[in-house]
Amino acid sequence: MASQCSRVLVGITPLPPRFLRRPRPRWVLQKRGPKQSLLAAVRVVGDTPSTARSRSSSSGGAGALMDGRLLEAATSGDAERLALVEPGVLGATPQGNTCLHIASIHGHEEFCKAVLTLDKSRDLLAAVNGDGETPLLTAVTRGRASLASVLLSSCRDRQLGEAVLKQDRHGCNVLHHAIRGGHGDLALELIEAEPALSKAVNSHSESPMFIAAMRNCADVVRKLLETPDPAHGGTWGYNALHAAVTNGNSDLAERIMGRHPLLIRQETENNLTPIHLAVSEGKVDVLTALLKHDQSLGYLVNTAGTPLLCIAASEGHVGVARELLKHCPDAPYCDGTTGSTCLHVAVLSGQAEFVEFILASQQLRQLVNMLDGNRETALHLAVKRGNKKMVAALLLRQDIDVTVFNGNGIPANMVVPDGVNKVKPLIPIAAGPATTGSPGETMGRHLLEAATSGDDASLRQLAHDNPGMLLSANPQGNTCLHIACIHGHERFCRKAIELNPTLLAAVNTDGETPLLVAVANGNVPLAAFLLSCCHERQQSRAILKQDRHGCNALHHAIRSGHGELALRLVLAEPGLSQAVNTSNESPMFIAVRRDLTGVFEELLRTPDSAHCGIRGYNVLHAAVCNGNAGIVRRIMEARPWLAREEEFAQVTPIQAAVYENKIDILRMFLEHDRSLGYLIPTSGEPLLCTAAFVGHVGVARELLNHCPDAPFRKWSNGWTCLHTAVFYGQMEFVKFILGSKHLRKLVNMQDESGETALHIAVRKCNPKMVAALLHHQDIDITVLSKTGQTATWVLFNAADHAKTLNWNEVYMLLRKADPKIATSTYNLHGAVKDEVTNASRKDVKTLTKKYTSNTSVVAILIATITFAAAFTLPGGYSTDAGNEGHPIMARKLAFQAFLISDTLAMCSSLAVAFVCIIARWEDLEFLLYYRSSTKKLMWFAYMATTTAFATGLYTVLAPRLLWLAVAVCLLTVLLPILTMLLGEWPIWKLRFQLRENFKSEILNMV
Repeated sequence: MASQCSRVLVGITPLPPRFLRRPRPRWVLQKRGPKQSLLAAVRVVGDTPSTARSRSSSSGGAGALMDGRLLEAATSGDAERLALVEPGVLGATPQGNTCLHIASIHGHEEFCKAVLTLDKSRDLLAAVNGDGETPLLTAVTRGRASLASVLLSSCRDRQLGEAVLKQDRHGCNVLHHAIRGGHGDLALELIEAEPALSKAVNSHSESPMFIAAMRNCADVVRKLLETPDPAHGGTWGYNALHAAVTNGNSDLAERIMGRHPLLIRQETENNLTPIHLAVSEGKVDVLTALLKHDQSLGYLVNTAGTPLLCIAASEGHVGVARELLKHCPDAPYCDGTTGSTCLHVAVLSGQAEFVEFILASQQLRQLVNMLDGNRETALHLAVKRGNKKMVAALLLRQDIDVTVFNGNGIPANMVVPDGVNKVKPLIPIAAGPATTGSPGETMGRHLLEAATSGDDASLRQLAHDNPGMLLSANPQGNTCLHIACIHGHERFCRKAIELNPTLLAAVNTDGETPLLVAVANGNVPLAAFLLSCCHERQQSRAILKQDRHGCNALHHAIRSGHGELALRLVLAEPGLSQAVNTSNESPMFIAVRRDLTGVFEELLRTPDSAHCGIRGYNVLHAAVCNGNAGIVRRIMEARPWLAREEEFAQVTPIQAAVYENKIDILRMFLEHDRSLGYLIPTSGEPLLCTAAFVGHVGVARELLNHCPDAPFRKWSNGWTCLHTAVFYGQMEFVKFILGSKHLRKLVNMQDESGETALHIAVRKCNPKMVAALLHHQDIDITVLSKTGQTATWVLFNAADHAKTLNWNEVYMLLRKADPKIATSTYNLHGAVKDEVTNASRKDVKTLTKKYTSNTSVVAILIATITFAAAFTLPGGYSTDAGNEGHPIMARKLAFQAFLISDTLAMCSSLAVAFVCIIARWEDLEFLLYYRSSTKKLMWFAYMATTTAFATGLYTVLAPRLLWLAVAVCLLTVLLPILTMLLGEWPIWKLRFQLRENFKSEILNMV
């Protein structure tokens, strides 16, 4: 399944190999267009799947499809049309959206008010669509703040707190979305209305407070802090304090820490506490606020053993380290895991400025000769890295000891640099540091600021003072031209290239040239300018450069949808079309996936352009997935062999078209090359089996129109398309095969195990499938499999379903199909009954406990009701002299019937309750006796209770409202009959369908 999910991410629905023995993947069910609408239903907050199904099945309920006029009215916001629509506003679209959802999407506030006025029930506001959204959630996610306020007020008026608290399929509630959308006033209103919203976290573990802190919504965070027990967690182990630190909001950080001081010591998944994060990101103000609140935080070491000074050293934040030492002069500086000091870390990270800070610090000067866990000083590491400036700075220290041996017994002056063939000996010091402005020098702050802001005047001045400075780079390897390309400063780039054209070929640590950076960041005009510069200077290698992911400028331009830039790139350097990235994606494949027809046409005309894609797909697979018939036609004309290429799951493009139900594209394939209809991939799965797997009748019909004798049998197990359709429950496809002249011969065809489709249908206990097969005039139910079983005896292998109605219906259908096998089927029934009985004996204790507990609860409930009714008599008690305490209605016949029926109901229900007490827990025969006797007693108690109810009300109502009294009596008398009818309806339905073939004794197992 992991491989299937990876295919879904690139948008191509794959056909998994050997799928006939696997359950259908979830993503296949999600793409079932016509059937999906039949299953769509509006769910109400708190519904379980079973209750949602029961809602959808009720007439006029939420499961009905929305009236077309109501949909138009909700979309347009025309409240006047509501009068033309019949009642039942809970009708839904296939996505589960009610008219209130639709109106909320479009922001029609007046329409929503009209609907809520029309429908006073709670269901409409509590309705949940396919994404788990109530109308309130829908309004908030679409940014309809005013409408959301109206819906919130309605929810409060109708006491629908659960609807307000509802979370969507991502776990987000309305407060999450309101804060994420920047609707501060609405968020405050939501918190005021339902404080419990603050306690929810979404599927990414994000709390509303965390999102508010990330978005710097100070008012919302303050309100949440006043709420009792609000959640404060975030993704990847972050909390709200981490978020405040990330934004550099020291005031917010102080407030959060004041209310929740324990958050300061919580770590993210990469072991960063909030104060570690402040140090890592160079937030000096936040660090100061945290240390003023609790100075001991300066000594905090995370679970990875990393102190704050080492974090500052790795990032080169001198100001942070200075502030930390001001509050904590003896702050820890040694990593507990590696033994590296902050000086070692700074040297390894190439932070020259931090190294100079340490060397000048009175508090840290002792680190210069300190050894790490590998017994190496900072000087050993600087020499090993070949950093001349770092070595020179260390050697200038008067207390440096160059004779210290490392763990291998080698002093610093004997250490061989990592790049020994490129770096000259660094010690003795006479070698000196690298000259200022040489390639590889760290970019100065002034040049970085000029490139960031696009200040070309400062660039000219800096270049005049030191021409070599232009080639300096930051730790990420970005030159000033890279930085300017990120920010889109075209004038700065023009000037930088004039001053030093070699910048065009500079590559950062991600393998990106300035052209690649400009394209990847979407700066199209600047990218066009850099392309012309490279083209004029014949720097083809700079244009063709691929980043560390293997993507060139053309990949990025197409991926971002910059079609005109992509065309210019192809025309300027056709070789770009031949490159594939590390995911094996070609520019043409990405262009087809994005439906950029113009770019695709140009790439197709380019000689030797690549056409492959991820996981073995090619551009034809991509075109089929998108349903782009025009591109499919052009590929088939130019590169027809691609139609026979298989991806990693052994699916060809035409098989993908069958799987995706793309009938037009299938027709185009077959019109271009009819032989493709006979193509069987390496998996041995013919097209008809693929169509049967997903139930696409139209595809199969189109295939047979072009290829009447198309292959229908799978190589691996000999299954025909009929076997496949039966196994996966594709009823329509089975009917299509049985009614087809081309495929009717499959009805008795056997697979490699000798089983026909009927064997499989019987094993699946699918009565509709079995009936359809048995009704075919050519069916032969006497076919034996290789194990010597007929379809009838396959039922024995499905004995675990023997207590179901489906199993018994299939059994009766087989008896009806061939009366001559009555003796055999009777023996089968006896064998299965014995097996079920033996299984029940093994589990008799659990079964007895289950039955007694369920029955006793109902019995005690009836006994309680009838006992209470005996002392609250209809009509009450007399207060007349001489008759005090006597029932007023004692002489009425109906009252006497009430007393008798009430007494009988109480006695019979108490009898059932006490039978439960004496139940023998490990005796199956007693269990059967118990079930039989208690069932009869419970039915008697049920009828007596309804009779007592009817006669009691009759006694009171008859003198003044005789018609109502009679109606109540009739209704209560009919209630047991109706109950019996509903409970026995499946069996009565089966009796009606089978008529004389119905065998009631068989259902004793159910």
